[in-house]
Amino acid sequence: MITWMQRHKKYLIITIWISTIAFVGAGFVGWGQYSYGDKAGAIAKVGSVEITQGDLQKSYSRMYAKYNQMFQGNFDEEKAKQFGLQKQALEQLVQQALLLNLAASYDLELSDKELVASLTAQEYFFKDGVFDKESYKLVLSQNKMSTKEYETDLRKDLLIQKMLKLLPIAVSDNEENILNTLMNISDKINYKVLSPDDITIDTSDATLKPFWETSKNNFMTAVSYDVKYLTQEKVTQTYDATKISDYYNNNKTHFKDSEDKLLSLEGAKDSVIEELNAKATKDKALRTYIAYKKGKLASDVVFKSATLSQVDNAFDVATLQKISKLSLTSPYMKPVEVNGVYHTFELIKVNPSMPKSYEDAKSDVITIYTTQTRKTKLQELANNSIATFNGTNTPFITSRDIDKIVGLTQTEATEFLQKLFISDKKRSYIVLNSKKIILYYILEQKLLDKSNNDLASSVEKLKSGMFNKALIKTLENKYQTEIFIQGL
Repeated sequence: MITWMQRHKKYLIITIWISTIAFVGAGFVGWGQYSYGDKAGAIAKVGSVEITQGDLQKSYSRMYAKYNQMFQGNFDEEKAKQFGLQKQALEQLVQQALLLNLAASYDLELSDKELVASLTAQEYFFKDGVFDKESYKLVLSQNKMSTKEYETDLRKDLLIQKMLKLLPIAVSDNEENILNTLMNISDKINYKVLSPDDITIDTSDATLKPFWETSKNNFMTAVSYDVKYLTQEKVTQTYDATKISDYYNNNKTHFKDSEDKLLSLEGAKDSVIEELNAKATKDKALRTYIAYKKGKLASDVVFKSATLSQVDNAFDVATLQKISKLSLTSPYMKPVEVNGVYHTFELIKVNPSMPKSYEDAKSDVITIYTTQTRKTKLQELANNSIATFNGTNTPFITSRDIDKIVGLTQTEATEFLQKLFISDKKRSYIVLNSKKIILYYILEQKLLDKSNNDLASSVEKLKSGMFNKALIKTLENKYQTEIFIQGL
């Protein structure tokens, strides 16, 4: 399922951006070290529409919730990284922004009446079968959203839906008849499954060493960095009433409740002290950094040492990237916060990448050699067997009869039948994404008499998918997209 979703993630995105705020009631998910904190500030701009850090956080949460539902609660941050969920979340927002630009170009708007009608029809906020304002506020509060945020997002989604309704997809009788014909072509086949697991590979040193000798440069150590560093623990101080009041008055917008309303001084007091302590901690770390550069640190300061690389990193990716940009002529790095603690680094030595010894590289050599050799030998077996193989016979099957293909998973059977029914060869083989190869021979073919099938909705979905993809491509060429953060 993971492979299928990775392959089709672009189509998933196109489906997701026309839905309402689906993560309400499903929990609010962050992305750990990638959290951007403050919801203000543009991280991208599409045409005249800005995308904020808060937008990206909510988009990620919404998509995480959808994937988690697909995986029946077994989705986690590791899978999110495999899918590139952060990038998908930003792509979703870019697509939404493209459509909002198009709506604006037509002076299309959503009235308050339309917004209220949609909002009060959402069952998330029902109590005793009707919309309840207190339930509305409670659900949003539980999901760390204000009513203003939610209604702004909902207005965008409804405006996009309103615009798309102005671009209807019509289905003609001919289109439905063509698809009906394609869906009812049936084949009786003989097939045989060839699996990579059927291929035995010799992984003795006598076989592996010559392979390693010819490809040593494919098995390199990671570049590593020897560093010294200082840590600055959190500073906790006592502040008088004047200091707390002055800081609160100068930074009121930092202190809001769940409904985005400003907190009073008394209500914000603990948060004010927390920010003052954070500021004092950062200031102290910066003073230590300056003294470090000037060689004026106290003699009792304790240094720590570490060797960091992509495969052995005690900190985080962002910190390692900053360290990699240091040089021996400019070895000091300003304090960075990692897990709530400020660290000041000095680069001592860069250890370049080098070919691994055979013993160190052996596990990787086995993996690559086995994968490549199995693929080659399986291909040879398929080519040698195609003309003479004798496998399993099927009854007449259509592209939908995945349950009649024995020896494959549902995903594999679906892929096989999709490829089989667009092939123009009577005897051949099909390579699946799972690396299995299916030999087949079409014994007989006929058209089933099922002309009453209702395929209009399938044609509409197919045409809508093609139209949406083309629309987004056209808008990408029309409106400039600027991304202001690295790595996405």
